[in-house]
Amino acid sequence: MKLWPRIVVATALACTCAAAQAVRAQAGRPTAARALPAFDVMERSIEDLQRAMQAGAITSRTLVDFYLARIEAYDKQGPALNAIVAVNPRAREAADALDAERASRGSRGPLHGIPVLVKDNYETVEMPTSAGSIALASFHPARDAFMVQRLKAAGAVILGKTNMHELAAGIFTIGSRFGQTKNPYDLDRNPGGSSGGTGAAVASNFAVAGMGSDTCGSIRNPASHNNLVGLRGTQGLSSRTGIVPLSTTQDIGGPIARSIADLAIMLDATVGTDPADPSTEVSAGRIPSSYRAALSADALPGARIGVVRSLFGTAPEDQEVTAIVQKAIDGLKKAGAELIDVVIPGLDDLLRDGSMINADFKFDLMEYLAKAENPPVTSLGDILDRGLYHSALESTFRARNAVDQRNNEASRRARIKRVALRQAVEAVLSEHRLVALLYPTLRRKPARIGDGQGGSTCQLSAHSGLPALAVPAGFSDDGVPVGMDLLGGAFAEQDLLSLGYAIGQTLNLRHEPFSTPGLVNGKRPAPRTTDVRFQGLVLALSYDATISRLQYSLSGDAAAVDKLSAVWIHAGSAAKPGAARHQLFGADRAPAGTVTLAAADRRDLAEGGLLARFYLRNGRGSAADVQVSFEK
Repeated sequence: MKLWPRIVVATALACTCAAAQAVRAQAGRPTAARALPAFDVMERSIEDLQRAMQAGAITSRTLVDFYLARIEAYDKQGPALNAIVAVNPRAREAADALDAERASRGSRGPLHGIPVLVKDNYETVEMPTSAGSIALASFHPARDAFMVQRLKAAGAVILGKTNMHELAAGIFTIGSRFGQTKNPYDLDRNPGGSSGGTGAAVASNFAVAGMGSDTCGSIRNPASHNNLVGLRGTQGLSSRTGIVPLSTTQDIGGPIARSIADLAIMLDATVGTDPADPSTEVSAGRIPSSYRAALSADALPGARIGVVRSLFGTAPEDQEVTAIVQKAIDGLKKAGAELIDVVIPGLDDLLRDGSMINADFKFDLMEYLAKAENPPVTSLGDILDRGLYHSALESTFRARNAVDQRNNEASRRARIKRVALRQAVEAVLSEHRLVALLYPTLRRKPARIGDGQGGSTCQLSAHSGLPALAVPAGFSDDGVPVGMDLLGGAFAEQDLLSLGYAIGQTLNLRHEPFSTPGLVNGKRPAPRTTDVRFQGLVLALSYDATISRLQYSLSGDAAAVDKLSAVWIHAGSAAKPGAARHQLFGADRAPAGTVTLAAADRRDLAEGGLLARFYLRNGRGSAADVQVSFEK
C-alpha cells in the first residue's frame, strides 16, 4: 500500500490566539451585570490605570469589575488556574468610596483606586486567613496585616486573596485548603511557590500587582515561573506583623508585579518601620523617599555585575536554563554593562545547613497562634494529630515538628554561617566594585505538577539577609518563563530596581500567558471553529486557545473514508510543508478526539503556519490546496 501520495491536500490553520478585550463585561457575582466602558486592562501598568482614572475614562469601581470578570472567566473555568482563594466582598464598596474621594478631594497617590491582591498568609479584615491550610479554614483575625494597612492607606483596593503552598512550606503551591495552582504559561506545570497564586494571578491580569512573602525564594520563584518581577528586600525592610510565620528569622513580605515601575510603587506604599516588628528598626533612615521616582533607565552602561557561575547548574537538565540566562547576560553586555565571573570563597559550605526554617517553624507558628483570638488549632503538632494537612506536606511537617528546642546546636551553627555568608558576599561586592551579583533564580524550569521542583538558588539572599530582585531572563523552547536574580548589598534596593528597570527595557521579555487572553463580551473567548472539506470528507476543527486544545472530528461517506490513510497536523505552509506533529486519524486512531498544542504549535498557528494534511491510500485524486481560516 502506497502511503505517501504524489498530491496531498494542505489546509493552513490560521487564527489569532488572543481575542479582543471586552467592551462589555459582567460585573461579577452576586450583583447584576453592569455595562463597562471600552477599556482594556490587559498588561496595563499602575500608572496607565491611574492616568485613565484621572482622565475619567474609567473608575476604580469599573476596574474592580473588569478584574473580577477575568477571575470569573479563568480561575475556576477554562484553564482553571486556581490562583484566587477569596474575593473581597467589600471590594466594590471600597472602590466606590475611593471614586467619591477622588471626585471630592483628589487622589491620594499612585495607588488610589488600584485593585491589588494579597497572599493568603496576610491577615485581612474582610476575608479569612488560612495560609492555604484546612487547619486554618475558619481563622479570621479582626485586623489587617501591617502592609495591608499601608496599601489601604495609599488608596489601593484589596481585591482578593491568592493561593499559596500550605503554610508557605514549599515552592510549587499546593495545599489542603485549596489544592494546586497551575502555571498559566503551561497548565501542566507548577507556578512556583509559596506565593504561586500571586504569581499566576498577576501574570494573568487578575490584578495589576500583588503581595507575596519570601522565606527562601517564595517571591522570586513565582516571579521567575510567571515572567514577572519580584523583590526579596533586605531583612528588616518591611514588616512581618500580621503575616502567618514560617521562620521569623527569614520571613519577609514584598510585592510581585509585571514591571519594575509597578513593583517600585508597591514598595513605596508598603516598606518602612513598624513599632510592632522590631526587625524593621534597621530600615530607619535607609529607605529613599520614593523608589519609583528614583528609577533610572540608564543604569546598565558601565554597571559592574558579578556572575556567580557556581550557582548555575551543571547537570544536563540544568543546561536549558543556563543557556537562557547566558543569552540574557550577552544582551546586558551589548547594552553596556560590564559582567565578570566572580567566586564567593567557600560558598557551598556557607550555604549548607544555613537555613533557620526547621529551627523556627514549629515555635513561631505556636507563638503566633497563642496570640490569636480563638484559633482553630494551637500548634503544628495539633495539625498533625488531627490530620489537617495535605499529604504532600506530611514528611516536611513531621520533620519540623520533631525539633525539640528552638536554640539548639544546629541553629547556633546556622546563625554563625549566616553571618559569615553575609560577610563573604559583601566582601566580593566591595572587592570587585559590583552593583549586583547575578545568577539563575532556579537552575531548572518549572517542574510538571506532581514532580518535585529542583534547582532553587534562594538561599544566597535568604541566608545572608541581603536583597535580591528576580527579573525575566527569557523563555524555554516549550514556552515557560525563566528568571534570574540580582543580589545587592544591604538596603541597595534602589540600585537593584534601577538595574531591573533598565534590563526590562533592554531585553523586553514580558508577555502575557496564552491561557488568559482578553475577554470577549465579558467572557473568555469561545473556541474558534472551521470545517475543512476534501473529496466528500469533512474535518471539523475547534480550537480553545485558553487550554491550548484542538478538537477534531472527521466525517464523510464510507467510500471517501476508505481512500484515506491518515490525517496529520504538520508545521509549515502548503508551499513549504514542515514535519508532522499530531496525528488526527489513522489505522489505530478514532476519527474524533483532541490534541493539546505545544508552544511551538501555538506560535505557528498564530502565524498561519500549521497544516491539516490528508494522506491518501494511493497517489491518484484531484489536486487541491485550500486555505482556511478559523471563524472570527
